[in-house]
Amino acid sequence: MSQPRKRLKWEPGAAMALVLFLGAWLAFGPSSGPRFDVIEDSIKLNVRVGTTRGVLEARGVGESGAEPVFYLHMKGVPTPHKFADGSEVRGLFGDEVYDTVIAQRQNWVFMVLNITSWWNVVWVGIGLVGQLAFSGRMILQWLTSEKHRRSVISESFWWFSLIGAALLFSYFVWRQDPVGILGQAPGIVIYARNLRLIYKQRRREARQATADNGSTTEPYPSDQSPNKA
Repeated sequence: MSQPRKRLKWEPGAAMALVLFLGAWLAFGPSSGPRFDVIEDSIKLNVRVGTTRGVLEARGVGESGAEPVFYLHMKGVPTPHKFADGSEVRGLFGDEVYDTVIAQRQNWVFMVLNITSWWNVVWVGIGLVGQLAFSGRMILQWLTSEKHRRSVISESFWWFSLIGAALLFSYFVWRQDPVGILGQAPGIVIYARNLRLIYKQRRREARQATADNGSTTEPYPSDQSPNKA
């Protein structure tokens, strides 16, 4: 008699979606940062001066070839600072910040990904693939455990972990994100070590199986059996 097919529980999937929604709301929702009186059609870039968060606003980017007008809105400062020209922005924040603001008007992809060139898309792609592998390992582990109705960590879990961690480590290095680098660096070593232990265990088992098979074979060739006259 065939066993009834086991159905996946819907609660873990719903909990994942809830946590994802909560994280997105905290990161991009109303409580994600200070609010300033900016023009809707202007370019906004989150900046930090010391420990104070603010927004660099550029008005008139790409209009009739004129240089945009920059305003700096800082938390706790009621009146925004108006820059004399773009060179003042470059002097305070550097060329990368200035180029990022200008590039965002030229291409919506740059604005969404917070980048300044198409080459940067490659790095963002590396980060996305790494995150998909890193998240996919947990989904894989969940599905495997649901199938066996107990907690199971398969070899593929460690491979997904290692690949995802290596890609994310590379991405965070490019982003110069110390938190991300610190978070992924130990994992690369741990995941690689677990894979090494798995393969070492397999080699030991293979050697033991070979030894066991050898001990059960006949001690004499068939034509030299001691019972043969």
